[in-house]
Amino acid sequence: MNDEAAEAAELTYVRVFDAPRELVFRCMTEPERLTHFWGPLGVSTPLENITVDPRPGGAFETVMVNDGDGSQYPMRARYVEIVAPELLAWVDTDTGTTTTTTFAALDDGRTEVRIRQANVPAAFRDPAARAGFATSLDRFAGYLQSLASTHHRGAPP
Repeated sequence: MNDEAAEAAELTYVRVFDAPRELVFRCMTEPERLTHFWGPLGVSTPLENITVDPRPGGAFETVMVNDGDGSQYPMRARYVEIVAPELLAWVDTDTGTTTTTTFAALDDGRTEVRIRQANVPAAFRDPAARAGFATSLDRFAGYLQSLASTHHRGAPP
């Protein structure tokens, strides 16, 4: 594979969330939080379909369900590196895609999340698939915003 092909098999998403780094990290490692936003618009990931064992070698598995027709989309991965609350990395056991997510605390209390995926299959690099991934980040932002408004009413995030 030449360098151009290698670069084409990589994707990077960067998003700034209006929430502290520790909370953003917890949301990515706690099933009861992941269920609120995991997956693109139009799918749900029920709590019972999420397995998280956040340690190197531990499982990260989800089954997303299409809200319209009930189709299921399983994802099975193994964590390869975890540095709380800075880094999560896993390898999808079916596709070989490596996802590395870094969490950078910004001075204003927000968090920059950088998601780098390597060895991404062509179907996931398609513009429609990338747009779907972006909607899951939008859902994540909305979930964090709902936590902030709940917190302002006195409940812990």
